[in-house]
Amino acid sequence: MKIVITGGAGLVGSHAAEYFAKRGEEVIVLDNLMRSSLFGYDKKSVEYNWNYLAKYKNIKRIKGDVRSEEDTLKAIGDGSDVVIHTAAQPGVPSSVRMPKEDFDINALGTLNVLECIRQRCKEAVFIYTSTNKVYGENVDRIPLIEKETRYIYNGVDGVSEKMSTDLTGHTPYGVSKLVGDLYTQEYGRIYGIKTGIFRMSCIYGVRQFGFEDQGWVAWFVIANLINKPITIYGNGKQVRDLLYVTDLIEAFDKFIKGNSRHEVFNIGGGSANTISLLEFLQELEKVTGKKSKISFSDWRPSDQKVYISDIRKVKQKLNWEPKVKPVDGMRRIVEWVRKNREIF
Repeated sequence: MKIVITGGAGLVGSHAAEYFAKRGEEVIVLDNLMRSSLFGYDKKSVEYNWNYLAKYKNIKRIKGDVRSEEDTLKAIGDGSDVVIHTAAQPGVPSSVRMPKEDFDINALGTLNVLECIRQRCKEAVFIYTSTNKVYGENVDRIPLIEKETRYIYNGVDGVSEKMSTDLTGHTPYGVSKLVGDLYTQEYGRIYGIKTGIFRMSCIYGVRQFGFEDQGWVAWFVIANLINKPITIYGNGKQVRDLLYVTDLIEAFDKFIKGNSRHEVFNIGGGSANTISLLEFLQELEKVTGKKSKISFSDWRPSDQKVYISDIRKVKQKLNWEPKVKPVDGMRRIVEWVRKNREIF
């Protein structure tokens, strides 16, 4: 089986590449290695993953951009059995700073990949990594109860796929990802491509280069271990459901192998794997034995106080279940950062 992975040097992309390479598949990764420049980071980041993947003989790496038809067709070649589209501009604050580039990468880039598939390999399985931000501020209509260290939903376990994406604020990031989400659905409907849309909650794991603007789980660990300050926007009681990246890739695999043709899944750790920012920092201190340098600032626009995925559909349809608990996943990141301090 030939598998093309866009954004193959990122967290999700590199883990997908490794997963399928270990299984003996032919894997092509496409990445423009621009994560650091997107976030104004003065060191290399995903270049680490790019070099890490070089040890697999059955992974071919192509430096290129999903906005380029030439680059994308080069990756697809004569055709592919699967295309996993993880390439994106992933930051909410950065989308506010540069909305045109955000749209160009997330919306136009996705359309370009879909069109290249339509030209070369309509029978390919297409997986689109969408986001909970497509629901925007509609999520905030769910009543909350404020506890000592977290907010909790009042009356629901999580957000299902039935939540409306309409008539609400999204931030440019939420809009651009929703455009890609809708185009993926439409290419499945009109052109018959097998499409799986995974609206991800908080995905985390080793080899994640977290920054203040994106990838908060890894960023908190990195900042704690290398003595960088952490700013909490709001009161820190924000809650997310955490899903370790390898659990996500297993869900992709089950969709690829399964009989479903066109699906939209909300995916995350679900109600059994939630944590607030304050609680995470408390657990992190226990694991590392170090206090973080914490300050507080104003809430950021459209920052959901709680987002928890209702994962009943993905569990039932794919016979899938999260395996890694948040504190166990955190320990893995702590160990990885400690072994690779020099790259931070």
